[in-house]
Amino acid sequence: MIWIKRICLLALCLMFLSACGGGGSGDGDVGGGDVGGEDVGGEDDGGEDDGGEDDGGEDDGGEDDEGEDDGGEDDGGEDPVTAAPPAPAATLTPTATKTFAFSWSDVSEETEYRLLENPDGDSGYSEVAVIPADSTEYNLMVSLPQRVNASYILQACNSLGCTDSDELFVTGSLAEAVGYFKASNTEADDLFGFQVALSADGRVMAVAAAQENSGATGSNGDQADNSVEYSGAVYVFTQNNGVWTQQAYLKASNPGHWDFFGVSLSLSADGGVLAVGARGESSNAFNSGAVYVFTQSAGVWSQQAHIKASNTQQSDEFGDSLALSADGSTLAVGAYAEDSSATGIDGNQADNSASASGAVYVFTQSGDTWSQQAYIKASNTEESDYFGHRVALSSNGNVLAVSANNEDSAATGIDGNQADNSATNSGAAYVFSRNDGTWSQQAYIKASNPEENDWFGSSLALSSDGHVLAVGATGEDSAATGIDGNQADNAVDFAGAVYVFTQSGDTWSQHAYIKASNAAEFDRFGASLALSADSRVLAVGTEAEDSSATGINGDEADDSADSSGAVYLFSQNAGTWSQQAYVKAPNTEGGDLFGSSGIALSSDGSVLAVGAWDESSTATGINGDQADNSAEGSGAVYLY
Repeated sequence: MIWIKRICLLALCLMFLSACGGGGSGDGDVGGGDVGGEDVGGEDDGGEDDGGEDDGGEDDGGEDDEGEDDGGEDDGGEDPVTAAPPAPAATLTPTATKTFAFSWSDVSEETEYRLLENPDGDSGYSEVAVIPADSTEYNLMVSLPQRVNASYILQACNSLGCTDSDELFVTGSLAEAVGYFKASNTEADDLFGFQVALSADGRVMAVAAAQENSGATGSNGDQADNSVEYSGAVYVFTQNNGVWTQQAYLKASNPGHWDFFGVSLSLSADGGVLAVGARGESSNAFNSGAVYVFTQSAGVWSQQAHIKASNTQQSDEFGDSLALSADGSTLAVGAYAEDSSATGIDGNQADNSASASGAVYVFTQSGDTWSQQAYIKASNTEESDYFGHRVALSSNGNVLAVSANNEDSAATGIDGNQADNSATNSGAAYVFSRNDGTWSQQAYIKASNPEENDWFGSSLALSSDGHVLAVGATGEDSAATGIDGNQADNAVDFAGAVYVFTQSGDTWSQHAYIKASNAAEFDRFGASLALSADSRVLAVGTEAEDSSATGINGDEADDSADSSGAVYLFSQNAGTWSQQAYVKAPNTEGGDLFGSSGIALSSDGSVLAVGAWDESSTATGINGDQADNSAEGSGAVYLY
């Protein structure tokens, strides 16, 4: 009897296990289902026993709650992925500002897209963006001069792999992708773009219009008031998520006629401190000059300081040049027309026996207070040398480079004979260093081929660490082209040249002699300079270059647009310099003076800003109509 009961109990258990989908079926094994619950027979549809209760009149063993066969699909009714997605059909459209716009039709079965870039045609592909599923467009901001030979692949991806689009090649001059910036109150002769400065990341840009005429004061005043001729203004632009907007319109707290507020500019690395020179400012003495320091908080700019020289005098033009340290706490200011015959550091400021010899003043900030730290003169001060014509500071503010583009010595190289005045206006550069707050001269630098009216020191640029110095000489006459050519050939008057010097220990030496690839008479190569922080990218402005080319790497031989201007980009690899790009405006015209004085690079060299202060469009704002030339000398800035 007991044996019969055991048989009945076993039968009941087998029936129960069969109803629960258990027992010996492999489909019911707990370890057989995948992580996503896609197991074809492993899990019921809502925790209900298929054999225990009828789900709305359905056959217990036939279909699950959704009417699907238990062994067929998961709860969501999705088919399992069986292959990688099909290839997307993508297009690439260059567009302003500095953007490659990719578009495509969404493909099936993808879980994400990936954008691959070969930046120069030689480096090979690497991933630059992961793009969410179901997207059909993506904008990539790029350095235009560094992407003229680039190509791209768009991949559609899922768990089983990725499928490539056809390769997308960058073609043409990329003129259509160049950012075009104008003042918000564009008018003739304002000279917007006379100077330009960038933050380290290239997301903040300050632009000067040194002859703007408004009588407004402070931040965002009345731009339509033209009551103070050539008072000058500065415009601040910011970039957020690829979109540029004007953030501020800045004026001096005391605008005056012919002050030229904006004749010089410098931004701190974070873009939060801005120094502006006004060489014609006349408080205390006519054309004595001044510098204004502005700071930004939560997008609002305000004037922090109005700075004058310790020996303010008529026509010294203090503020014609200036430079800020990266943190904005050290400021160097040039006054090329200052008259003292003092030499060295903190000499006699009251002796005015050397007219226009020039001086540099260093200021430091503590809290909100600025104070003068040093008064610096050349070691060979002489009349009309214009010491302080250009200044540059290292990132920490401890290295200062100063040019005297009218200095007359025929010395060559480093620390030569400063007393030899046989090469009028050959020009010189001086390097100073600061140690525990005390400044001293470190080097006296001349070109390797100094000659009369070369104006070595027309422009300056210093690397972040202060160990690399670039010096422009707009009057140099060699017909050489490229790197380290024949310096003795003086067949091309005022072609211009740039010299690169490097420091090792305490010793400076000339590292490179650089010429334009299309050196020509009166082009004035070296009118402006900018160096990346690591000194691996050098931008050189040539204000009077004559080609009518547009965009990047156009025809250098076409000289049909007199003084349209150009910029040349050079890169340094393992100590060797080479030309990387030949850069023109997208709306090149004669007399625009593209690259004349306003030029700037971001810290990594990926953003290039170039001013053309004699450009003539009446457009306002960003990426407006470039073709209307009815506002002569209104000026523009271009972003690459």
